[in-house]
Amino acid sequence: MEISSKPKRLKIKWFSLVRITGLFLVLGYHFFQNTYPGGFVGVDVFFAFSGFLITSLMFDEFAASGSFKLGSFYQRRFYRIVPPLILSVLIVMPFTYLVGTDFITGIGKQIAAAFGFVTNYFEIATGGSYENNFIPHLFVHTWSLAVEMHFYIIWGFLVYLFSKAIHFIPGGRHQQLKTFRSIIFLISAIFALASIFGMKIGGEGLKDFSPVYFSSLTHCFPFFIGAVLSTVTGVSTLPHSFEKHIAEKWTAPRAILLMAAAFVGLLVITFKLDFSAVFTYPYGMVLAVLLAAAMICGARILHEKTPNVSEPWLFGFLADCSYSVYLYHWPLYVIFSHKVSNGWAAVWTTVLSFLFAAFSYYLVEPLVAGRKGHLFGYRVSGKAITLPLTALIAGLLVATGFTENKAPQMSKLERNLWIGGIYQDADGVKAAQDTVMAQVASPKTKKKDEAEQKTDTNDYRKYNKQSTAEKFKLPPGVSIIGDSVTLGTRRYLEPHVADAQVDAEGDRKLDQAHGVMMEQQKNNTLREFVVICVGTNSLNDYEEQAKKIIADLKPGHKLVFMTPYDKTATASWNSTKLGEFERTLPAKYKWITIADWGKIAPQHPEVFNGTDGVHFAGRAAGDRLYAKVVNDGLIAAAKKPGKPAEKD
Repeated sequence: MEISSKPKRLKIKWFSLVRITGLFLVLGYHFFQNTYPGGFVGVDVFFAFSGFLITSLMFDEFAASGSFKLGSFYQRRFYRIVPPLILSVLIVMPFTYLVGTDFITGIGKQIAAAFGFVTNYFEIATGGSYENNFIPHLFVHTWSLAVEMHFYIIWGFLVYLFSKAIHFIPGGRHQQLKTFRSIIFLISAIFALASIFGMKIGGEGLKDFSPVYFSSLTHCFPFFIGAVLSTVTGVSTLPHSFEKHIAEKWTAPRAILLMAAAFVGLLVITFKLDFSAVFTYPYGMVLAVLLAAAMICGARILHEKTPNVSEPWLFGFLADCSYSVYLYHWPLYVIFSHKVSNGWAAVWTTVLSFLFAAFSYYLVEPLVAGRKGHLFGYRVSGKAITLPLTALIAGLLVATGFTENKAPQMSKLERNLWIGGIYQDADGVKAAQDTVMAQVASPKTKKKDEAEQKTDTNDYRKYNKQSTAEKFKLPPGVSIIGDSVTLGTRRYLEPHVADAQVDAEGDRKLDQAHGVMMEQQKNNTLREFVVICVGTNSLNDYEEQAKKIIADLKPGHKLVFMTPYDKTATASWNSTKLGEFERTLPAKYKWITIADWGKIAPQHPEVFNGTDGVHFAGRAAGDRLYAKVVNDGLIAAAKKPGKPAEKD
């Protein structure tokens, strides 16, 4: 494999399309997650391109000078990554005053993790995820910077060692470069395969794939696939075989077709992949990286085939700003999505992200690196902007410090769920004791205890003229099976719903609720009224799981479905579709009742102000409203018959 000495322009046209694709896949995923559930592969597009570009530039440097300067490499990476990151954190912090203090919980730790490039492992340790249904971390997205920085540090050092060792190989510069490419190809391929295999093995048996998704060890394969591609193509220094192949077999239309096909493939993945699907790890993500590699290769060929065509200014602008837009978009979206509708949150986030990104890329970053910045087409020297820029940064530093100082270490929601979990554990012991005592108590004693319990207008027992408890030998009362919303209001719910026992757990889904129901049924502790308060975390099989609960519930029980509510949910979300499905059930099953939290909760927006739009963080008004919806559902259920026996 000979190396061409023909000089090439360093700035390759059409590479911007690869970066733009990655950016908009990520934005689509974060803004409209249910519509583009696989958009997270946009990060892998960025990773693959970074691996390709960085390694290609290493070849270019070695070809030009016969060496690779590690210090200069680290310095360039520092100036490209760190200043925009610091600036983005400083600019974002004042926006946190638009929402409640829950959104800055532990913000100091988040910032420290971001600046230390360990956010990925911080999120693994704290259980963070883009798919988290609680209040998300404002800087969770910097996990990708951590993985990228780890790659740069390790890969840069290894390539430096290889470049030194190459000098011991006899032959001229061309032979050394040829050997250099071969070594990089082999090592990159080995690392890529090891990472892919690690993700596959590490993901087996997991329900939450965040640990393998965030880990630098299992998610570094896109970089190395990009590095493999760089040994075949390149930027300025091209292998002779590739250059000849371009000249003889490729045309501009064919290159465009390759890029278009790869782009369409990525779009299909965006619609089809699921973050929680086993197939995604690693097969779906590897496919996305290979399609990204095809786009990169197509862009490199198209550059050669369009010498007289200029890239549109807009493409360059979007590509230049892509990194900083990525930094700004997530925290701004989290904040705006809890103040305005999702559509307007996406608009405001996009506009402000590009404004801040342009300010960072064209003005601040050049000045930090000792170059002149650009402002509205004019060159700006450091002297002209130093004072106002220093004043701005100083003000932002003060605001950041003040915000961090007042930030709670635990959100109201977390504190409420933690306390609720403690009480549930304690009540679980009491419930077990009551079960044993109930087995030895006489029927007369049970009736006496029930008669002594007081009723009021909000007590379903007053309306329970068709009680099935005695006929089907069911424990009287209410079994409430819920998720984190129920857990958060549990301390209020049990004393305000007559004869109720609550079993709630964060992030509980319908299949898990079914498991709890079956366990209680097995132990004969499942009470006459069964209230299912689960659905916010619905998966794609929500209808099947709901039908399973209906089918497996024993005769005599009266079933109440509490429809879910999520302020940010659109009509396409599973939680919304589950609520619509649940509302159809009473027409088919006379013993099923709907407690329509999904319809009533939106009528009381004050309950959710400053929250994640799902939980109300132990607010008294939210507790009262939630209990009222449950009680109203039970009153309606009390007037209905229980589930009939099959022979009926």
